[in-house]
Amino acid sequence: MTAPRQDVANAASFVLARLESPPSVGIVLGSGLTQVTRLLERRVELKYAAIPGFPPTRVAGHQGSLHVGRVGTLSIACLAGRVHGYEGHAPERIVFGVRVLAALGCRIVILTNAAGAVTTEFRPGSLMLIADHLNLTGNNPLIGWYESSPRFVDMTNAYDAGLRQLALDCARSIPIELRQGVYAGLVGPSYETPAEIQMLARLGAHAVGMSTVYETIALRDLGVRVVGISCITNAGAGTESSVLDHGHVQQIAERSGEKLEQLLVCIARRIAESGPV
Repeated sequence: MTAPRQDVANAASFVLARLESPPSVGIVLGSGLTQVTRLLERRVELKYAAIPGFPPTRVAGHQGSLHVGRVGTLSIACLAGRVHGYEGHAPERIVFGVRVLAALGCRIVILTNAAGAVTTEFRPGSLMLIADHLNLTGNNPLIGWYESSPRFVDMTNAYDAGLRQLALDCARSIPIELRQGVYAGLVGPSYETPAEIQMLARLGAHAVGMSTVYETIALRDLGVRVVGISCITNAGAGTESSVLDHGHVQQIAERSGEKLEQLLVCIARRIAESGPV
């Protein structure tokens, strides 16, 4: 059995052998957001199942493919779907995809997700720029990753301030509404109770989901700059009378895909204009 780092290296080597040039920016697409891959020109698609060591996706709305293409002069690698802890994956498997993005050469990664609103400030169908997160999973992808001694990673600027400002500038220029908020990461797969939503609001969260926080931690450990965008797909339990349903989450995410696509294209073009990543 190969070591986890060797698995990442093997997967990256497999992908690079099939590309014209290595990507410099990565994107991870959450539930119902995989249609955003159409923004890529000269696109190459590789199924996760074909990439050595890549964990397969099993959740509806997560396509399970790596797409590599271009937006203007910028080469982008896009993970259409991710795996989650509630599927039974250990944290090191959950972050395998983003570690491969870093190994491919991505120095910036844009993380997207579908999330529930904790407060009425964010309505279903809106986009939230992640300013910070609460890791409430009780775990961390760096546990056991360093065999000799642990790395203590600074998370002060987990979601890069410069990239957040770039995203806000893009939103104003399109224009679409984009406000910043705090994302709370839980394990799932059950949705939160009304009491848990009230607790999250008191802790300072604006949105809640079941992904993203591990990926951000792993990427910051690798020195990769991160920007996170949540597609708000539902109101949190107890804040409205509606029943929470994953199919509904996918539908709202898909409807918001056009706004997210416009924002991602603008961000990519601004990054390209700023010079080498």
